Amino acid sequence: MDIGVISVRYARALLKSATEQKQEDAVYKDMQTLAESYVQVPQLRTTVNNPMLAAQKKEDLLLTALGSKPTELSKKFIQLVVKEGREAIAQFMANSYITLYRQQKNIIRGRLITATAVNAATEQKMRKMVESRTNGNVEFQTEVNPDIVGGFILEYDTYRMDASVKSKLNNILQTLKK
Repeated sequence: MDIGVISVRYARALLKSATEQKQEDAVYKDMQTLAESYVQVPQLRTTVNNPMLAAQKKEDLLLTALGSKPTELSKKFIQLVVKEGREAIAQFMANSYITLYRQQKNIIRGRLITATAVNAATEQKMRKMVESRTNGNVEFQTEVNPDIVGGFILEYDTYRMDASVKSKLNNILQTLKK
């Protein structure tokens, strides 16, 4: 069976249980931590996939990857995943849960890139603008990139607004080359 299909099935079941127990927000944070653990520690995947490693060690490793205070539901989910021998796709399950949760809660990811750090009021203003355009909640990430010289780049959903000085200078340069 396809990894994507399996991971989505497990994620749907977890989301359904979490919603019934009114823990979907806490489980969302657990799954974000798990997914981020896979990104931050690339050896996690190879270690969990190691057939020589005992199931209990894999479970302990995945429970640690959930963070310092995971929910009981997340712990039981990891135990089930390992018991069923599906630990190799735990990362896909976590990412599938995150996607399903965002769909259920109408959450859109946004990113604001600026040349220097912005204050909280500016960030909030940009968040409100995106929320009003999308009629959804926005998980906003800010990033500082001095290479853009000035201005900003705003990305959300499939939209990208590049109002950086760097892109304007590049446009002028391209016009002069013609």
